[in-house]
Amino acid sequence: MTPSVGGRSASLDDESRSSLLASDWYSASDLAACLHVDASTLRRWRTARPPQGLPFVSVSERVVMYSALDVEEWLRSRRTVPRREA
Repeated sequence: MTPSVGGRSASLDDESRSSLLASDWYSASDLAACLHVDASTLRRWRTARPPQGLPFVSVSERVVMYSALDVEEWLRSRRTVPRREA
């Protein structure tokens, strides 16, 4: 059976599914503290159309969680390494 997340069908291969289940998870307030942003920033990103920011899972109407794996991948994708001039 394919799990449903936020009304959307999520098709994950076995490796991705086990990685997500085995990874750590952040609440919105915990992640906001880690990123040094206000929780309202995360909420604004989630509710933008189309959604912006990090991937998230709506556990319920009031509970949103973020996978540590997704957070790490998102941070890496936004990382800037300045080039050294030759």
